[in-house]
Amino acid sequence: MLKSFRLIALLALFALFAGCTAKTAPVNEDGLDAKVGAVLESEVAADGEVAESGIEPLDPELEAAPQDAEQLTPEEEEVLLSSNGILFNLDEHETKEVQQYFGFFTHKARKTFDRWLKRSEPFLPYVRQVLSENNMPQDLAMLPFAESGYNAWAYSRAGAAGMWQFMPFTGRKFGLRVDWWVDERRDPYKSTKAAVKYLNVLHEMFGDWYLALAAYNAGEGKIGRALKKTGSKDFFDLTKNNHKLSRRARLRTETKNYVPKFIAISKIFKNLDELGFTNINWENGIQFETVKVPGGTDLLALAKACGMKWSEFHKLNPHFRRQVSPPNAVINAYLPERVMADAADYLESPNSRPFAGYKRYKIRNGDSWYRIARRYGVPVAVLKSVNNHKSNLIRPGHYIMIPGKGSSKSLYASGTSKTRRTAQSRANYRVRKGDTLWSIASRYQVSVKTLKRSNGLYSSRLRIGQKLFIPDNNARSSARSVAKAENVKQQMVKYRVRRGDNLWKIARRFGVKVSALMEWNRLNSKSILRPGDRIKVYVQ
Repeated sequence: MLKSFRLIALLALFALFAGCTAKTAPVNEDGLDAKVGAVLESEVAADGEVAESGIEPLDPELEAAPQDAEQLTPEEEEVLLSSNGILFNLDEHETKEVQQYFGFFTHKARKTFDRWLKRSEPFLPYVRQVLSENNMPQDLAMLPFAESGYNAWAYSRAGAAGMWQFMPFTGRKFGLRVDWWVDERRDPYKSTKAAVKYLNVLHEMFGDWYLALAAYNAGEGKIGRALKKTGSKDFFDLTKNNHKLSRRARLRTETKNYVPKFIAISKIFKNLDELGFTNINWENGIQFETVKVPGGTDLLALAKACGMKWSEFHKLNPHFRRQVSPPNAVINAYLPERVMADAADYLESPNSRPFAGYKRYKIRNGDSWYRIARRYGVPVAVLKSVNNHKSNLIRPGHYIMIPGKGSSKSLYASGTSKTRRTAQSRANYRVRKGDTLWSIASRYQVSVKTLKRSNGLYSSRLRIGQKLFIPDNNARSSARSVAKAENVKQQMVKYRVRRGDNLWKIARRFGVKVSALMEWNRLNSKSILRPGDRIKVYVQ
């Protein structure tokens, strides 16, 4: 009897936990997302303290379901009832839930919404551009507000991640890599393209944007079955008939509130001035270039070669989960235009991939940093740095990466000071305004690599007045070649901007610095070049 009682109690306890899991981990139409999401969530929790930084939970306001409507001012009521160019005919659906979310985000959660607006500025121009390129409604740019508050680092309790909150299975289905090395759901640019593809598929499937949004939240299978069983024609009809479905087939409260929340956010965004919010600065979008990073690249050293701190690099590239790129794969990295020349020089160097021969190691009982370092011949400091870990504590069952050889810091710093001193003692050229390594190398018909090696340079950055040694490549005296070059006058070229041009591409084409281009044309890093514009370039 006692055994039977224990068995019943155990089964009841199991059922209780199963119910909690169902609430926090929604299942897509094939049931895979929740399982994979739970695995990834546990991996993030386990690996996070060893190798991850910057992971953030969703803002609590995203999961809030306001029960009572706020008392709106007459101005707010006018905004709520206005159309103001919204594409979805939202005013036909002024439901109680829309009013509740509208009041919630303009009153109780106002500071949160203000923070979301500021956080969205770097990405909104790009999201709207991708939507335009795919002939999609601009209002869909509001979806990341409803999903994550435009937070590229956000993870949900169910394992969804990134601005668009993709579950692992769905993310992989639409071309996003999700593994120990990289989580491209956190890539704001690649995940935006994946989300637009997914939304387009959902719209073609249901022929209605509200149903497409509901399916984005609950899964297309769930919405498709609910429509079929209730005979409903649209989202609002479906929510009214939700009670007719079996408990398992019903839409969750989160899904029923999802579209009203989206509508409320869209209305607020269209009326920021009228509601007293700080408007979006559309000039604040990130200006970046994409660089292909080969497998096994030391990302920490790449950031240093570009004159960037790791935190600055990682903010632009949240999809990297390690300070080394995955082996045997080329992954996109995003960098400011001003550092592209330095990045290209670094990536051409064989020293850029010291960790290509990696080993993923599972920590065992009795292991310590010292024992692992001694076993694999890698300094403890390097092990900790590569795994982004400061503490001396490690836990059995967690994974760390063992680099194949060398240290990024020692490789980065080694072999330059002695060569640089030698080069300065026999220098035959002084750097002038507008010079770059590319322009100097072209002028004296030597390669950039030779010029850097001859002067012990790791970076491509030059200072006005800096002394360089230019090797004689044509069997003439260096002094005579330099003297001849000094007499060459700069000529101004009026360049017509073409489609796809930017300051970095133009600077590279003419062998000049981006900073020089900006100075000659009174431009700054936020200036926009349009096809047909003419800019001045001084060449020799």
